[in-house]
Amino acid sequence: VAKVAEAREVYRPEAAQARRRNPLLHPYCPESLCGKRPYYFQEVAIREVIKRMVRGQRRILLTMATGTGKTFVAFQVAWKLIKSGWLNRLHPERPGRVLFLADRIVLRNQAYNTFSPFADGAQDPRHLIEGHPPNLNRDLYFGIYQTLWSEDEAGRRLFEKFPPDFFDLVIVDECHRSGFGTWREILDHFSGAVHLGMTATPKQDENTDTYAYFCSEEPEVHIDPERPERGTWRPPAYQYSLGQGIEDGFLATYKVHRVRTTVDATGLHLREAIEQGAEVFIPEDVEPREVYRTPQFEREITLPDRTREMVRHLAGLLRRFGPMEKTMVFCVDMEHARLVARLLQDEFSDLGYDNYAVPIISEEGEEARRWLEDFADSEKKTPVVATTAELLSTGVDVPACRNIVFMKTLSSPVLFKQIVGRGSRVDRITGKYWFRIIDYTGATRLFDRWDRPPGPPPQPPSGPWTAILEGVVVRLGTGDPIAGASASVRVAPNDQRGPIRTDEKGQFHFPGLPGGTLTLIVNAPGFRRREVKVNTTPDRTIFLMVELRPESKAQEKIRVEGLEVTIADEMVFLVEATGEHLTLQQYRDYTRRKVVETAPDRRTLRSIWINPERRRAFLEDLRRASIYPEVLAEVLGAPEADTYDLLSHLAFGAPIRTRSERATAFRNREQSFINRYRQEARRVILELLEKYRVAGVEEISDPRVFGVSPFREWGGAYRISSWFGGLEALGRAVSEMQERLYEEVDG
Repeated sequence: VAKVAEAREVYRPEAAQARRRNPLLHPYCPESLCGKRPYYFQEVAIREVIKRMVRGQRRILLTMATGTGKTFVAFQVAWKLIKSGWLNRLHPERPGRVLFLADRIVLRNQAYNTFSPFADGAQDPRHLIEGHPPNLNRDLYFGIYQTLWSEDEAGRRLFEKFPPDFFDLVIVDECHRSGFGTWREILDHFSGAVHLGMTATPKQDENTDTYAYFCSEEPEVHIDPERPERGTWRPPAYQYSLGQGIEDGFLATYKVHRVRTTVDATGLHLREAIEQGAEVFIPEDVEPREVYRTPQFEREITLPDRTREMVRHLAGLLRRFGPMEKTMVFCVDMEHARLVARLLQDEFSDLGYDNYAVPIISEEGEEARRWLEDFADSEKKTPVVATTAELLSTGVDVPACRNIVFMKTLSSPVLFKQIVGRGSRVDRITGKYWFRIIDYTGATRLFDRWDRPPGPPPQPPSGPWTAILEGVVVRLGTGDPIAGASASVRVAPNDQRGPIRTDEKGQFHFPGLPGGTLTLIVNAPGFRRREVKVNTTPDRTIFLMVELRPESKAQEKIRVEGLEVTIADEMVFLVEATGEHLTLQQYRDYTRRKVVETAPDRRTLRSIWINPERRRAFLEDLRRASIYPEVLAEVLGAPEADTYDLLSHLAFGAPIRTRSERATAFRNREQSFINRYRQEARRVILELLEKYRVAGVEEISDPRVFGVSPFREWGGAYRISSWFGGLEALGRAVSEMQERLYEEVDG
């Protein structure tokens, strides 16, 4: 009794309430509301963010690979902060307010939907920021930079209409993409809020500003503890890489096809093309090059014959892999994306779908939004192929996507990683645990630069801050001054002066700058943004004239038709859980070693295989090592083979047999087993044999098979079991059938 009383004292209600007021201890959003529970790495990310907020940190960065659920992490952070009451502790008269900032409408809308558990039916605290004037009566806001940056008739930007202390937490999605100046001004306006940046991109030279800003309050650590001379850096609050995700089984591994056409291998010499009978159309005011190479194709010169050959080759791969596997094709521009979609639609017209391949090149319009929603839905068959220029490169969630295709060149490891991330999500609905990268432009050369360690941080400027930078912003060609242009000076990562507006004469003035190399950033509505490197000297004034080019239609491209283009070479390799690239022969050897570790001979492999529980555990171990039956079937060119035979062939040199061959052999060899049963039971065994022939042994070892046709029409497992003498007898018959399917491999 005393112990019971003591226990009740420990778990008194007020103590439980105190725990719920602590955001670290407050429960996650229940699975019944949000549909899932956080994985272990998501729990760590949530805890690290909240821990920093509780101790007063204002700038926080999460670096998590594409597909690991950054938006879900942000939602759970907001849930715990708001539901515990911690976020509004400084202003108990109103709820805590959150701004979720993205750079694409589709990403904004995905976040809005992820935060739907906050809507309790009676009221919905969420609000999509669409334009002027702002709605100030909600608690959870979702917007894109472009909207918040837009001006009203008086020239006032939308974000400036929110009071500076309006938000308590600002979440910046894909923060490496957004343009330092744009989100920096918005964050400066809401400087009292906690700023949480989220990115899938490890630190690179391209996004130094992002890391410098969001990690500025993190402790400095050595880049390489064993080599202190390499310097220090401030790491994110939490990092979870693509390699970790693959190794943990949360992200899919990948197989790479590198393909080159003849014109990509040799380049295009216009003079030679003309001599060989090609037609060349050169627009006025275009000065042609002597030689064009892959980076210029479809940017400066369009080659329909090259595109047709790529599409023909891709169509052949898709027919081999499965023509209904969802595929993203990344093209050079909108025109290129439309052409590729049209050609692929023609290639697969026999399937009878009018939207088999579609160009998703804009978020505008009902048709484009519907295509994107249907393409992202794992349960929707079509569209099967989406071609795009940039729209699908980040954030868009398409778990069922099995093929990522590059028909555009890339130079940025950041963008490359984002695009590859489109295929990295595991999709249990469609059974997708790996995906393919089909590369026609050499983009996969950027693999090696993915996860390189960060370099030493740039040194901040030193010396007296007495330099002056002034100048005038004018229109290129006419020299007319541009009033109201935005000018800012990047002094160092995480240190920016401005922006300020040019006066009616187009002039700007920045006093009190350090000596050194600075970056002047200038933009104006209707003109292209420009960055200019400036060398300043203490106690001196530098004057610049900055010419802005008006935004205009892209220059017409040279067009070449009548080229003979074929595939020059093709290479295939795979990437296993550690991130190592393997040729097909290396993958075969790797698979053999992994199989033999568990099954040193064929007899052991068979004993594992005929036991459903041991077989499933064995296959799961292989999947964790990035060995998949579908990949093996593709590598060995045997899509109809039994997985057991694929493994037996690779490990022990046994011949590969198809499921159909095994089923036929069973029927011929096991007549005594089949005839042991009455007629109705024999019919069940033969129907199970056909199920095996189509889908493999897992199909018949799963008791749920008796819930599908024709077993469902025959009365299901209960009635069927009576033909065998009961449920246990039915189970024994199915188990013996599995053993006999693999009988001949003994010895």
